[in-house]
Amino acid sequence: MTVTRLDGDQLAQCIDELATLLIDAVDGGASVGFLAPLDHAAAATWWRGRAEPVATGRLAVWAARDGARVLGTVSLAFPDKPNSRHRAELVKLMVHRDARGHGLGRTLLETAESAAAATGVTLLHLDTETDSPAESLYRSAGWTRAGVIPDYAAEPGGLLRPTTLYYKHVKALPAAVDEAAGAAGRPLAR
Repeated sequence: MTVTRLDGDQLAQCIDELATLLIDAVDGGASVGFLAPLDHAAAATWWRGRAEPVATGRLAVWAARDGARVLGTVSLAFPDKPNSRHRAELVKLMVHRDARGHGLGRTLLETAESAAAATGVTLLHLDTETDSPAESLYRSAGWTRAGVIPDYAAEPGGLLRPTTLYYKHVKALPAAVDEAAGAAGRPLAR
């Protein structure tokens, strides 16, 4: 299993595999922003829409592959406001049902956390469906529950469910802090 940060060309090359992963997540009940049934064309279109944010550095996407098959993904969304450069949102952590239970979700989470620290990000946040399997992963990885919003999002079957917000402080790596201090007002390197 390899985990690789995708550039724009790499993202474009694995749209079909990422779409298949997204469909599997939705079919498996994951509340990742889509209703079931999700067809391949819609899933591929959504992933194609990530190309511009990846190209501009506002979004970082990692894919976990076992050969040519994408079995997991995670992303970091970086805000573009000057007062928000210290934080990022963890989004779309997905592991194919065939690959669950082997630590891939934790590996992807640790990859995103390390990458955030390397860019000088010190605060991560996310939201997840309350009482979902993902919550135990986040809690065991040191994320702090900030609160619950009732009826926040519809799960794949359309039922409104509460969402739990989490955050985690990560320690910026010294090189990232030095670079940020030298940049004086410029965005952190992504």
